[in-house]
Amino acid sequence: MKILKRILLLLVITVTIAVIYNYPKLNILAGYSAKNTASSVFVANRSLAYTDKTDNNFSPVNLADDKINENHKIATSSAFGLLTRKAIYREGLGAVLTLSKEDETAAYLSPKRKAPDHITPYPYGNAAQKDTVFNNIDYNKLNNTVASIFGKRQTRAVVVIYKDQIIAEKYAKGFNKDSRILGWSMTKSVLSTVFGVMQYQQKLHVMDKAPIDSWQNDERKNITIHNLLQMNSGLQWDENYDEISDATKMLFLERDMTKMQAEKPLTGKVNASWNYSSGTSNLLSGIVRKQFTTHQDYLDYWYTDLIDKIGMNSMILETDLAGNYVASSYAWATPRDWGKFGLLYLHQGNWNGEQIFAKDWVKYITEPTPTSNGTYGAQFWLNAGGRLKDVPKNMFFADGYQGQRVYILPDQDLVIVRMALSWMDENQFLKGILESIK
Repeated sequence: MKILKRILLLLVITVTIAVIYNYPKLNILAGYSAKNTASSVFVANRSLAYTDKTDNNFSPVNLADDKINENHKIATSSAFGLLTRKAIYREGLGAVLTLSKEDETAAYLSPKRKAPDHITPYPYGNAAQKDTVFNNIDYNKLNNTVASIFGKRQTRAVVVIYKDQIIAEKYAKGFNKDSRILGWSMTKSVLSTVFGVMQYQQKLHVMDKAPIDSWQNDERKNITIHNLLQMNSGLQWDENYDEISDATKMLFLERDMTKMQAEKPLTGKVNASWNYSSGTSNLLSGIVRKQFTTHQDYLDYWYTDLIDKIGMNSMILETDLAGNYVASSYAWATPRDWGKFGLLYLHQGNWNGEQIFAKDWVKYITEPTPTSNGTYGAQFWLNAGGRLKDVPKNMFFADGYQGQRVYILPDQDLVIVRMALSWMDENQFLKGILESIK
């Protein structure tokens, strides 16, 4: 009997130690699942069953038990019954993880939105486009190339736009032109564009020093907004989604996501230490907020002066609990609206006759960041280093987790949107589309 008791005691101690050791991981696991569930169900209008089967169906997130409360628009996720996280939906702001009971009923502001234009044809409105058949396009090759990345590649949507005309469009089962899809880190490119708009309006200049009070008494005072946009500040940051890291702690444990990167020390040299950092993007979102007198003005500006101005009316930018747009990760929009974003850059900031940002902003965001080997600009990814060998080197793109892409090919007058749950052979896909246009 004594031996049995000792074995049971040892087992209890072992389990207790395992729970304590893994508790932070469970917290993030349940947090990811709750947030993703709330956004998928209440922002994208998918069912809980579909969300669990697709978006949350990977290890270890699939170990969480998800539930939703339709009436109160709350998602809960439990990690083995040991820990439960909640995410709530707030009108106009999307879903957010809660950190206290009070968060569920706290008052909040929402951005004011412009009504969609359903009269003007796409892309300058949301009405049906005026179809044009181009004699220089091999439509069979084009459609076969598009179809090749569905199925096992888990592609959800592809939109190919040539000379402002959708020439190919395909959706996976359950998706259509009105389906909102998360862009993940493509949100960083939206953030960059906000800086382009603000600079064009002379509200700030990206070469100015970053307005962070806590940096003014050390070497960090030399960091510019430009350095932050290029992710070349030299600040410490761990961007790792396979374990507990700066990135996962920020997204799933922080009330104010703009602060975490600001608190990090320099571990590299300013303008000579490229390091991809979602924390930097959220720090930049906080810098945008500082340019406005009121929180309402900050919330409205992203829509009035950019998103709704170019008719991306489906887009929803989600905020953290402190009311900051999570510029690293959380923009939802239809594939067609993501296409409009690409067209704004294809037309060098001109939208149907109105200049939204300066023409030279495109040159700025596509200038390779020092030490990035030609792969990164100002919150956009580049092909300047020729990584995609069969694609023009001046192609640039917004890039998001699991293969979200908006490719802009200036010389070909082409924008390509791809939304998915997994990566693909980008070079082969883009090569096929380019070869279909003579």
